[in-house]
Amino acid sequence: MDSGFLVALSGFSHNCVVREKTAAMPPPSDIVKVAIEWPGANAQLMEIDQKKPLSSIIREVCDGWSLSGSEQFALRYADGPQLYITEQSRSEIKNGTILRLAISPARAARQLLDRIQSHGIDARLEALKELAKLSADPTFATEFISMEGIGTLARLVESGTHFGEMLAFTLTAFLELMDHGIVSWDLISLSFIKQIASYVNQPMVDVSILQRSLAILESMVLNSHSLYHRVAQEITVGQLIGHLSNQEIQTYAIALINALFLKAPEDRRQEMASTLAQKHLRSIILNHVIRGNRPIKAEMAHQLYVLQVLTFNLLEERMMTKMDPSDQAQRDIIFELRRIAFDGENDSSGTEKRKAMYTKDYKMLGFTNHVNPAMDFTQTPPGMLALDNMLYLAKLHQDTYIRIVLENSSREDKHECPFGRCAIELTRMLCEILQVGELPNEGCNDYHPMFFTHDRAWEEFFCVCIQLLNKTWKEMRATAEDFNKVMQVVREQITRTLAMKPSSLDQLKGKLRGLSYSEILRLRQSERMSQDDFQSPPIIELRERIQPEILELIKQQRLNRLCEGSCFRKLGNRRRQEKFWFCRLSLNHKVLHYGDLDESPQGEVPFELLTDKIPVSDIKSVVTGKDCPHMKEKSALKQNKEVLEQAFSILYDPDENLNFVAPNKYEYCIWTDGLCALLGREMGSDLTRSDLDTLISMEMKLRLLDLENITIPEAPPPVPKEPSTYNFTYNYG
Repeated sequence: MDSGFLVALSGFSHNCVVREKTAAMPPPSDIVKVAIEWPGANAQLMEIDQKKPLSSIIREVCDGWSLSGSEQFALRYADGPQLYITEQSRSEIKNGTILRLAISPARAARQLLDRIQSHGIDARLEALKELAKLSADPTFATEFISMEGIGTLARLVESGTHFGEMLAFTLTAFLELMDHGIVSWDLISLSFIKQIASYVNQPMVDVSILQRSLAILESMVLNSHSLYHRVAQEITVGQLIGHLSNQEIQTYAIALINALFLKAPEDRRQEMASTLAQKHLRSIILNHVIRGNRPIKAEMAHQLYVLQVLTFNLLEERMMTKMDPSDQAQRDIIFELRRIAFDGENDSSGTEKRKAMYTKDYKMLGFTNHVNPAMDFTQTPPGMLALDNMLYLAKLHQDTYIRIVLENSSREDKHECPFGRCAIELTRMLCEILQVGELPNEGCNDYHPMFFTHDRAWEEFFCVCIQLLNKTWKEMRATAEDFNKVMQVVREQITRTLAMKPSSLDQLKGKLRGLSYSEILRLRQSERMSQDDFQSPPIIELRERIQPEILELIKQQRLNRLCEGSCFRKLGNRRRQEKFWFCRLSLNHKVLHYGDLDESPQGEVPFELLTDKIPVSDIKSVVTGKDCPHMKEKSALKQNKEVLEQAFSILYDPDENLNFVAPNKYEYCIWTDGLCALLGREMGSDLTRSDLDTLISMEMKLRLLDLENITIPEAPPPVPKEPSTYNFTYNYG
């Protein structure tokens, strides 16, 4: 766009402002001032009446350039995704928007459909390139699909005559069109699946074709039960693992592995897990992804999290399986635990003597039911998973197991740690912490690198934690009555350590050693105010005086963060390439600037790149969670607790909204607090409460530093009586 046009548009807006000021009244809410372009002609500056039918507005635009057949034209945005404007989406047009007159979606679809079937290679390539871009538009997609466009693209792929860029654009257009959900994936032919699978199985294929092929196969698996079986027959896990050494397609390959894992029948998942282990998937991910030379992006972190969840979910069957006290094979496992702990070799004493001895041994092993310890494993969770963990410890860490059992069984001061009971409760706790049995959350990236460092990561994690429990029990000098208190401390030690994301099991051990019981007490003390020290009236009054200035400090920090801005991921199909948008507050706190980005930014995004804006004075309110318009519209997301908790929307004049899904809980709190501060409302997030408590605590401790070890009275000291005489005074006169 030339500078003369921008000056004209600026003058147009200025003249409108002058007229509005002269009239001393706000412009009608249904009038929008825009510029409309047409190739080879001067742009038209128009006031669009939103009450008029869109067809009438297009007719006026066509008349301005003496174009006939207005029904063959449509309006599109000139910037960004350049979507078509429909009666449903026209309310999103803002003042100052630049639009473009274009041929209608139906006409564009018909022309492109004819061109992609033409004989000229160059013409077909240009048509497919344009189709790949337009296919993301739902209006165009509807028209193209209605003309059997998807079938045409499928036949082009099945023919096997397209290569390179032409094939990449064909696959891109196909995936974008299918992602709109207009056509069922079940209609895809077997020959198409075989052709797409062949691109994945070939050793030398262009990266862009591989990426799109893997994404298409992932969509097939996730969206169709019947296609899962067909894809699983065509694609082997070994072929997918072979692609993990290529950094350009790692994410797509792991995403397809996860999809196959997720949709596999329950009886096939253990078999698939064994195959993945045999192919060394874990070590390949560790070396080529987690410890690779590239930072892990959000989408890859999500796929690693999904793989971690699906792997742990393999434990669910054992977790929910009760022990059968009559099953001799299961009882033999308990006998084996007793034998490893107390017998060097098989015992040949009589049955009655052996039975009495076993009962004593089971008591020393820490089982609740000494006579029949099998009854301890009838509660689910953790069911048989607890027994599996105990047997793993006894066999693979025998010295540790024997030490824990014997040092507690030989104590006679009531401070013995009951190994059996602790192991069962610890297994239940670890299942809760790692959410065994729950499906992955969309948008969650909470994977732990250390679980990719060992083939038996779950069992090794248990072995580390049972030693921690035994150590903490001794540090607390606990008795049987303190069992629940010890488990609470151990849970805190584990969750605090996991939050540090140790990179290996050795690092986990080191961090747990640093979180002793005394350290937990110290942390608890530092994180909360002592109720005994801060409940006297003078302290409460001091707190109330400090609070307003601390709140003002928090408010300024929130507004400064809004001025820096944040990047948000656009909601949509995760199988598409990630799209982002950025929003930041102007330095004078009067305007919110926002706009689309091609990729996640590194550093600050200048205002010039953010083409859209909302005056703060136009904001009516801020809504969160299920009250957000985009949460009401997306039924699939309503079931996703994490996305729901991080969603918020700005409602502004006349009846429009700007929808956000924060990348994490911290950004959610920062933005909701900052927007509330802009509107003069109370900042009520969890982060504000935490910051307020921390800052007030620090400020009060600083102010009371000189009063250390001095008891602060509940009430002010009494004023002494007046002296009987004032003869002690000295007169300087």
